[in-house]
Amino acid sequence: MPVLDPTTYVRRYLGRNDVEVAREGTVSHFDQLPLSLLTTATLDWVRAAVPGVPVDERRFRPNLLVRTPPGTPAFVEDEWFGSAARIGGTLRIWFERSSERCVMTNEAQQDLPHSPLILRAIAQAHDMRLDALATVAQPGRVRLGDTELT
Repeated sequence: MPVLDPTTYVRRYLGRNDVEVAREGTVSHFDQLPLSLLTTATLDWVRAAVPGVPVDERRFRPNLLVRTPPGTPAFVEDEWFGSAARIGGTLRIWFERSSERCVMTNEAQQDLPHSPLILRAIAQAHDMRLDALATVAQPGRVRLGDTELT
């Protein structure tokens, strides 16, 4: 069997052609824990805090974006720290803490322009913190559209 380059492997594995594996270049950073979860409630708050600046989840690089019901307060992720959750059928995670955000959230990427307003808003409203960081308590498969976060 031929050895596939990383991008081809990931595309075949995910069944998607819109992903690419690329080596990080001149920018150095590290992720703090294995999983980052961000809610749409918090993402909507960021959008409202910086009107006129294009904001989507790519700025924050979450592993999972959790769709929350209308009326869910921003930063609801904070309520999860110190608890476990099941996602899909078998994955169990343990919520540890939030991550401290850095200038990467301001950086331009593809069609998102550079904007220092994003990090400034997060710093003023929530002490530079955004998302929920978690560890894996029991491995499992997560699929797009899984509706369970219990």
